[in-house]
Amino acid sequence: MAQTLDEQVTVVERALGECMIDTALVVVRAWLNEIGENNPYEEAFVSLQKRYRDLFAKWLNVDDPSAEEELNKLTGDAYQLVDAVYAAIRLKRGLSPEMHGFNADSIPSVMQYFESCVRFRPEDLEWFHDILNDEEHLSVALVAVTALGRNLRTCFSIDAFMALIDGMNAENELVADQCTSYVAMLLVQYDVRIDFFPQLQDAFVNAVAEQDGGDHVFEVICALIESSEKQWMEMYSMGMMTRAMLPKELQKLVEVLGLQEDVQHICDWIADANNRYLNELVPLIPQTWLHAVLIEGNSARERLLTYYGTKAGYRDYLWVHPDVAEEVYVEKLRDGADKPMDYINYAHCLLMRGDRMMAYENYKQARRLCASSKEFFSLFRPDRRALIDHGIPMEHVYMLEDELVNN
Repeated sequence: MAQTLDEQVTVVERALGECMIDTALVVVRAWLNEIGENNPYEEAFVSLQKRYRDLFAKWLNVDDPSAEEELNKLTGDAYQLVDAVYAAIRLKRGLSPEMHGFNADSIPSVMQYFESCVRFRPEDLEWFHDILNDEEHLSVALVAVTALGRNLRTCFSIDAFMALIDGMNAENELVADQCTSYVAMLLVQYDVRIDFFPQLQDAFVNAVAEQDGGDHVFEVICALIESSEKQWMEMYSMGMMTRAMLPKELQKLVEVLGLQEDVQHICDWIADANNRYLNELVPLIPQTWLHAVLIEGNSARERLLTYYGTKAGYRDYLWVHPDVAEEVYVEKLRDGADKPMDYINYAHCLLMRGDRMMAYENYKQARRLCASSKEFFSLFRPDRRALIDHGIPMEHVYMLEDELVNN
């Protein structure tokens, strides 16, 4: 059975994430065959394939320390070819409209163009850059940023990504916050790619340095995590993710922008699938380049991130700072949480800090809340490896299981 386009994209992303260029080019070849002869990408495809095979032949015969650097360069070039051909396939299949310009005075036109366009012209991005600091057209700027951020979830573009990064330091705080939110989410989504685009890394690091050394971006990340927990659709309705954006202030913003008539349509458009998107990204943050650059090594930020991540229900954060996670589970249980997993998570924290008796009591409470030992162990056993990796002897884990299965 033929692969869907989404399945093909997944194959390409996984292959290039491991620098397996030939595997990715098999999919690109199929796309080029679909586009037809005399396509504008054939020469680049043949050149990339030859360069990769030459590099492999050289690697077989020569111990060259520059081979890894060349492989990374080739992988970056492969990503750019993939993006160009993917855009062409979307156009050919009618998944994206062939668009030529927009009406800058019409919010629906700006919304449609920046969300749907897969081949931005230089003048489009120049207009985008100018509108970010145009106080008279704040509503248009907010919509353009949101549309471009949504577009980049599907169609990666270095130039468009750079435009959003540039907007992180826009003069208007609302626009800057919105750009920062989308940049943070996209850096997590495209984490593997970022390694092959140093220009994006440098642009982000410079934008952060120009702000305040990362404090603001970190605040936005915490707000994104908090939003994913509470599903505050009010916070999404203008694409804003700052904790200060309360519903009453949001309504005031809508009045200031004069969007009362269109606000429901725009809110529905922006809010669509945002919770699901965030829920997929948030657990990935600790393993990303963004985390390494912005949070790793900063104890205060690491602990705060653990607090918000654990509070939002993302269990991966539990293992980063168990003492912080313990505080969260104490709060949850004190506030009436009565789920087996909450007791198990709390018991994990207790066990890792050496309070075996209290840990055992909480494991027992989780066991009581489960309908059967099978249900309990389906929750407990996936964490065996993590407990052992965090210093709990294997035999102690088995002792606990033995006692819990019979009591």
